[in-house]
Amino acid sequence: MRAGKGTMIAVALVLTLTGAALAQEEEDDSPPPSDLDVSLAIAAQNGRGPVTNLPLPRYVSLKGSEGNARRGPSLSHRIDWVFKHAGMPLRITAEFGHWRRVEDRDGAGGWVHYAMLSGVRTVIVEEDMTQLHARGDEKSAVVALAETGAIAKLGDCTLDWCEISAGDADGWVPKTKIWGVDPKEIRD
Repeated sequence: MRAGKGTMIAVALVLTLTGAALAQEEEDDSPPPSDLDVSLAIAAQNGRGPVTNLPLPRYVSLKGSEGNARRGPSLSHRIDWVFKHAGMPLRITAEFGHWRRVEDRDGAGGWVHYAMLSGVRTVIVEEDMTQLHARGDEKSAVVALAETGAIAKLGDCTLDWCEISAGDADGWVPKTKIWGVDPKEIRD
């Protein structure tokens, strides 16, 4: 489904800094790791996660409508950030047990329990009134417009363009106008 010309994708993105919030992670009965254990484990991660064997860094999205980002990889660590938007794209930069160190487009983040993350790929629109095109070509018809901060599902990507969709709108945008995909990443 494609939205008509002039359709707007608007989503308010809220990232709240908080010193204390209710934990939403699954119970993790293991004792908290020492800072040295965490540091050594992160230093040993050479482009692949030691737990998942998936590439690092990589992109995921927030599964629920709220996710706590902690100072370290355990429930005993203090909550530094609360991500407050379902589907928010995040970049995983490290793994430790059931925990993933994530960051948002501004570099804010912390350690999040893996159960709070989804492999569904999403992106955030970086430029206001970004044009969504019918094809990955600047000369193709504009089928919708997206506001800054709009979150959309990520589809196929060429070297320069990605297909995104949100609500009833879908179209192609230049990679330079979205966050949540690597510059050289190709998806089909």
